[in-house]
Amino acid sequence: MTKESIHQLISFIDLTSLNDTDNQEAVAALVDKANKGILGSTPAAVCVFPNFGQYARSLTKLNVAVVGGCFPTGQTTTEAKIAELQDIATLPVDEVDIVINRGELIAGNYDYVANEISLSKKAIGSKHLKVILESGQLNEWQIKKASEIAIDNGADFIKTSTGKINVGATVPAARIMCEAIARSGKKVGFKASGGIRTYEDAMNYYRIVHEVLGENWLTPELFRIGASSLFDNLEIELQML
Repeated sequence: MTKESIHQLISFIDLTSLNDTDNQEAVAALVDKANKGILGSTPAAVCVFPNFGQYARSLTKLNVAVVGGCFPTGQTTTEAKIAELQDIATLPVDEVDIVINRGELIAGNYDYVANEISLSKKAIGSKHLKVILESGQLNEWQIKKASEIAIDNGADFIKTSTGKINVGATVPAARIMCEAIARSGKKVGFKASGGIRTYEDAMNYYRIVHEVLGENWLTPELFRIGASSLFDNLEIELQML
């Protein structure tokens, strides 16, 4: 563990608040923490519900991400998802995290999943699309298939988890996802999210990205970590060095 490696990990973090009780006060506190950073290092983005997207943008020059597409279940009509995303497209935010319909994927309705991702990308225009697989609900073959579908249909990032179920990011799922990106030959980013709390946790995903995708992916443009407790724990680690 070095100060340099901690600062680098901080730069990959999407500092997130997606709680049922969120309000402007909570979002302001989140953004203030992001803006202050840790000893000169700031996170890659703040991530909030879409109703706070404009407010968050008014408080920071960092990237602002919002969730959409019936997050976190993905269970509504395609029309409703796209209507929500078209509304999000009018917001001054940079990134949108959506979640696939796992039920349709598990049922083998791959065209359905592909169509929703493609329509979602079109709906948000130039904003970056992060597609959440919720890998903790899928087997290894399904993770591979979901990764390929997302990559082929406009994902700028593929992301492990919503952080809303018991099984978040895992090393095996991350490797499968990164290998899918490598096979595609596309500059698609990878985001690990869910249960990543310590320096050691974060470094597990750093190493996978480095081994499978290479040094060029170790940048906030192509590698993110969705974690908030990690941010606080890295601050403690940095102060102890």
